[in-house]
Amino acid sequence: MSIRILVIDDEEVIRKSFILALEDTGYQVETAASGEKGIEKARKTPFDLIFLDLKMPGLNGVETLRQLWKLRPTVPIYIVTAYYEDFLDQLQSAAEDAISFQIIRKPVGGDEIRSIAKVVSEHKLQFSR
Repeated sequence: MSIRILVIDDEEVIRKSFILALEDTGYQVETAASGEKGIEKARKTPFDLIFLDLKMPGLNGVETLRQLWKLRPTVPIYIVTAYYEDFLDQLQSAAEDAISFQIIRKPVGGDEIRSIAKVVSEHKLQFSR
C-alpha cells in the first residue's frame, strides 16, 4: 500500500534529499518550499506522513504545525530541524495543546527517512484491514 508523503522545507537541497531517499520505495512524495504552500497542499491532498522544517521564512514550522494539525490531526508529523532549542518554548506550548509530533535532528539520513515512512506505511496497512 502506497502512502502519500509531504516534505515542507525552504531549502531545495533538503527537499531533493527526501525525494532521493524515497524514490525507489513506491511512496508518493510531494514537496513544498514554505509553510504556506505546505498547508495549501495539505488542504487538497490527504497525506499520510508529513516531514516539516522548523526554521523557515514566513510561517515558521510551529505555526505550520498548528495549522496542519487543525486540518488533519491524525497525520504523523515529523519535525526535521537543527534548531530545536530555538523553538523549545513554542514546541512545548504545542505539545501542551495536545498537538502530536516527533522531532528528528538534522542532518537526517536516507535510512532514517525510509524507516519512518515504512513504519507509517505498515501502520496504515494494519489499520485499513
